[in-house]
Amino acid sequence: MKCLLGTLALWAGAAGSAVAALAWAGLAGRRTAVAATAAAAGGAAAAFAVLEWALLTRDFQVGFVARNGGRGVPPYYTFTSLWSAVEGSLVLWALVLTGCALVTGLGRDEGPHRRIAMAVLMTLCACFLALVPLAANPFREVAVPPADGPGPNPLLRGHPLMGIHPPLLYLGYLALAVPFALGVASLVAGHAGRPVVRAMRRWTLAAWAALTAGIVLGAWWSYGVLGWGGYWEWDPVENASIVPWFTATASLHSLAVRDRHGSLGPWAAALATAGFPLALLGTFLTRGGAVASVHSFTRSAVGPPLLGILTATLIATCGLLVWRAGRLRRAGEVPGGNGRGTPVGNASGDGHGTPVGNTPGGNGRGTLVGDARGDGRGTLVGDARGDGRGTLVGDARGDGRGTLVGAGVALLVTLAFTVLLGTLYPLVVKVLDGADVSVGPPYFNRVTVPLALALLVLMAVAPLIPPNRARPPLRRLAWPVAAGAATVAALGFGGLGGLGGSGGGHGPLPLVAFGLGAFVLAATALRVREVAGRHGPAAPVRASVRRRLGGSAVHAGVALAAVAVAGSSAYTHDTRGRLEPGDVLRTGGYVLRLDGVERRRDADAMSVAARVSVFEDGRPAGTLRPSITFYPASGAPPVGAPAVRTGPLADLYVTVSEVDPADGTAVLRAAVNPLMALLWASGAVMVLGALAALPRPAARRSRWTRWAQRTRRTRRTRWARQAPSVRTGGTGTPAVTVREDPGGSGVDGRETVGGQVR
Repeated sequence: MKCLLGTLALWAGAAGSAVAALAWAGLAGRRTAVAATAAAAGGAAAAFAVLEWALLTRDFQVGFVARNGGRGVPPYYTFTSLWSAVEGSLVLWALVLTGCALVTGLGRDEGPHRRIAMAVLMTLCACFLALVPLAANPFREVAVPPADGPGPNPLLRGHPLMGIHPPLLYLGYLALAVPFALGVASLVAGHAGRPVVRAMRRWTLAAWAALTAGIVLGAWWSYGVLGWGGYWEWDPVENASIVPWFTATASLHSLAVRDRHGSLGPWAAALATAGFPLALLGTFLTRGGAVASVHSFTRSAVGPPLLGILTATLIATCGLLVWRAGRLRRAGEVPGGNGRGTPVGNASGDGHGTPVGNTPGGNGRGTLVGDARGDGRGTLVGDARGDGRGTLVGDARGDGRGTLVGAGVALLVTLAFTVLLGTLYPLVVKVLDGADVSVGPPYFNRVTVPLALALLVLMAVAPLIPPNRARPPLRRLAWPVAAGAATVAALGFGGLGGLGGSGGGHGPLPLVAFGLGAFVLAATALRVREVAGRHGPAAPVRASVRRRLGGSAVHAGVALAAVAVAGSSAYTHDTRGRLEPGDVLRTGGYVLRLDGVERRRDADAMSVAARVSVFEDGRPAGTLRPSITFYPASGAPPVGAPAVRTGPLADLYVTVSEVDPADGTAVLRAAVNPLMALLWASGAVMVLGALAALPRPAARRSRWTRWAQRTRRTRRTRWARQAPSVRTGGTGTPAVTVREDPGGSGVDGRETVGGQVR
């Protein structure tokens, strides 16, 4: 029964997706399209629920349960075993994708772009919902059900993060499908205004937050389960998750610039549409069996269909970029344009090509904006250095902040390309030449570390440059530079003893990373103080200020992560030895004594643990029990479980690789890993900052509100056309108010009256 219900739910979701794609394409009304989208999401949710029902009830008649379930598996890991294999992962993938599509379909309308984007999204949903029953059906019925199953892969049932890490990664991957679809819609339409850009920015930031959380939790899982003492090995599947993260970060900064311009440029469109194909590539590498990885737990027949979907997506996206990028550029670069190809801010323009009489600086609403340098919205922006919304951006002095943001975007794209090149090179060589080659950490460290250090410099300097200035005032850089220099001097002369390492033999790069981290943190603190001081105690309440503070928190989190990575990579102490009961092992100020060997048998596993007493500075510091667990039913190799003692400055990380129960001897490895707590805390800071910076969608206005605003605009227009002369302030000088830019362009909200700032 469950097999039939699950299969029918998948096909119902696929059919609903196909109907929704046609409806959004214009063959039916919006109500029908939304209903079909909800039906597709309901089908995916029903399939997910049926599969979880089969797992929790141990229904071994269902093929997926027979291969991945087990009576001795705890309920939590039984629930999470749905995404421990390809078939269940694709069901979760379809559920998250249809959920994102439903949220997008129910959201605020962005004009014709909404229908095109939803048609693209529902086409993707139909492909994946049809892929599951055709190539990886978890509901295939078993003719002779077994009495018990092997359970999920042993590596996936030893840490509670397996219930959080994969769903977060999937959410990050699939949220990128929305800006991808909106980017495709913008290319098809040939233009995109500010509402579309802001929707893309909002979804990209949400995807970035989920990806960041998933990557950090995945590193934590690797650190706590795999037992090799590290958290990032430049594994192909790890790289497949970090590449979309790089491109999403670049896209966020590019979209922030385009938001101020009010239009989507071809470069921003390319970055927005690159994230989801790279996520598909990561899925192909993880679930298609294309690479050998500690994260590739299963093999299946979904590789060729996934490759087909990826290839079709890449061809369609690249073709659209080549075909329509020129039109998108012309729509956003009309002299004095507002991103829609219409004149704004000229002597009589209203932003929509409607003359407003002979009033200089008219804004199309009859509101006088002071002089001929209007910005198309009735707000004077000071002089020819406008705010990027239909006014001239940059004068002879240049726009240093925009230049540095562009340089940072270029560095992020270069990082993504170099990591992708090193990841795919062995696969390409294997296909073309049949040879087995590998690209290891030395290549990735050599090419990524200099780029990452350059990014830290840009992160610190760019926010300190005032809008439309070529460079920051030297006095604003004095404190950050002093903080970085003092950090390098203190740690260099101090030998880095406080980090648990000797500080020698590692070269200058760790010290450079520490100094740049302090530089970024000091610059971020200066920026936060300026923003908070300008807006007072109510600063966090205002949406635009909250976004700035959230972005500063993200930059601080990146700086903390850079410091933690440098410290944990360069100053780790590592000792290994074979011990008999009573023997001791010394490392990094700790003394470890082997007290004995313990055995334990569970329902479907047997474990052997070494009981180790820890002493720090001669005082007892607790007992650790690193272990090895055997799963006879699964036939998998033994799984080691490290024991970790976490401290504020360093972790004590102990693993056991061999145990001889006859004489009680064990081979122990002990490592002191500095700044690991700081690394996990930096991930939390980045995620919280991203959530704080997440723009809230504008509330839908009621019919009465829309009527009232339209009436007020009509009255202002009539008054402006009948006005005999320009209204002035008390001294005959046009009175102008500069309001804060909601897009974050850096206008500080001070009033300008009579050309003077107060």
